[in-house]
Amino acid sequence: NKGEISINGNTEITGFRISTRWTSKQMVYFVIQFSKPFKKFGVANGNHAKENSRNKTGKNTKSYVQFDTEAGEMIYVRVGISAVSVDGARKNLEAEQPAFDFEKTRAATVALWNKELEKIEVDTDDEKDKRIFYTAMYHAKLAPNIYQDVDGRYLGRDRKIHESNAFNYYTVFSLWDTYRALNPLFSIIDRQRTSDFIQTFLKQYEQAGLLPIWELAAYETFCMIGYHSIPVITDAYMKGITGFDPNKALEAMRHSAEISEKQLKSYKIHRPPIIVGVSYIRYSAGMDDYRKYGYIRKGFINNSVSKTLEFAYDDWCIAQMAKKLNNTEVYNTYIKRAANYKNHFDASTGFMRYRNKRKFITPFSPTKVSQNYTEGNAWQWSFYVPHDLTGHMKLLGGKEKMGIFLDSLFTTSSSIKGMIHQDVSGLIGQYAHGNEPSHQIAYEYDYVGQPWKTQSMVRRIMNELYNDKPDGLSGNEDCGQMSAWYIFSSVGFYPVCPGSNQYAIGSPIFNKAMLHLENGKTFTVQTTGNGNGNVYIKSATLNGIDYTKSYLMHEDIANGGVLELVMSNEPNKNWGSSDSDVPKTSID
Repeated sequence: NKGEISINGNTEITGFRISTRWTSKQMVYFVIQFSKPFKKFGVANGNHAKENSRNKTGKNTKSYVQFDTEAGEMIYVRVGISAVSVDGARKNLEAEQPAFDFEKTRAATVALWNKELEKIEVDTDDEKDKRIFYTAMYHAKLAPNIYQDVDGRYLGRDRKIHESNAFNYYTVFSLWDTYRALNPLFSIIDRQRTSDFIQTFLKQYEQAGLLPIWELAAYETFCMIGYHSIPVITDAYMKGITGFDPNKALEAMRHSAEISEKQLKSYKIHRPPIIVGVSYIRYSAGMDDYRKYGYIRKGFINNSVSKTLEFAYDDWCIAQMAKKLNNTEVYNTYIKRAANYKNHFDASTGFMRYRNKRKFITPFSPTKVSQNYTEGNAWQWSFYVPHDLTGHMKLLGGKEKMGIFLDSLFTTSSSIKGMIHQDVSGLIGQYAHGNEPSHQIAYEYDYVGQPWKTQSMVRRIMNELYNDKPDGLSGNEDCGQMSAWYIFSSVGFYPVCPGSNQYAIGSPIFNKAMLHLENGKTFTVQTTGNGNGNVYIKSATLNGIDYTKSYLMHEDIANGGVLELVMSNEPNKNWGSSDSDVPKTSID
């Protein structure tokens, strides 16, 4: 780490800090101002301070100030930061925090957070559930972060200073985690922010030659698999979010899917320093195999099964975007690649298995956490075909057999073999709610015509794996994804396949949940007879008309309206279970 400190007069400190852990040369410029002049001051490299010294540059740079105070006297400190310059930090400070008024600042902060949190308004008799919900809403709003100064200047992916006045430029894109639920949540309640995210993606593509994978502070960390800017873009565009050039987006999406491993190794933006278990190789290795063979060979590439499954889903998203843009040639290419998940399916066991050339490799244990699966095992990953659940059912032998396979996941032993991985947590059987690859699985019962099992299981997950204590999550928050799952599930539905515009219905916990939309409309989920073990949907109406489907369409929400659910402690196996009433995803 390296930094610079300057003490200006007797009320201000300025400087910068460069850190090099997750990213190379993460820049933070700062301006610190005090409400009272300090009496003594000094700066130092290491632990040797020199009184009255005002400037230092180097490693382990620090400063001190000393005040004369009376008992109970308060000294206030204002801090402005920037990734561009000290001048940018000063402008941000003057615009965002112009005075030393703590109470006014606190009141303004409360008002700002309430404006964000009340985008979903819930009514419940259980204060604990309300605390969990609004804590989740708070977590969901913590990232991504605006990365530009108030004058529009920002540090781009080419490490040059750019300016944007048309949209807010963001950073902290934990896309492997957030494309599943957090970004779809923003596509409902934060549509302008979502447009800004995508415009940021495209600027990063212009500046660096690649859509973000896991971007932080103007660097690509490459720390997860897949190319998951793509589902964020597709899901937003399918839901009517605009403000970006969709044809340019499709071009950028195809580039991410077609870039070779050799090109990535010579990627023009500096690669980050390697941290434990993380490097650009984790992202890039296997892409050539995937395009050549339709699967990734174990023994050559780590995370082979997980990569193939997620690449296939991302390719399905490219196909949907191309179809929407009437680009038949691109659609045909990527819809075929979307079926590549089948190349890891073992009909003799029902699991997605690692393979080399034409053979599945033995010995095989579905409970073993290994380098063949990303942060998980075959149990957790064998259900990851969100874009073609119809095809997956056929491979398993039909809806009934897939239902049995789902039952087995939740009822088998929770014993884990192989590598110790802290992210494989929050276990119900082999379902691991503490990590993202499992998050859609409980809702897959809807697709096999057994929605009462979805209703029961999502309630169990909410009740057992979320609470209002410091250890209230069963795994890593991952920039809001863990909380986004709860937000969706607690109001009653979930985006199993972002890009499809369908939401699988679960079991809402509130008397009423109102989603206040940016178009001025409100979508309400209202329940009767909730609580006391009444986790099952007995009947439903949508805008006063009987509703028998176990899913909602995005238009149902965007147009505003009321979904009313009558709850019961006994499952109604007739509701939402017929072939015409279940959600579907398929490769046609």
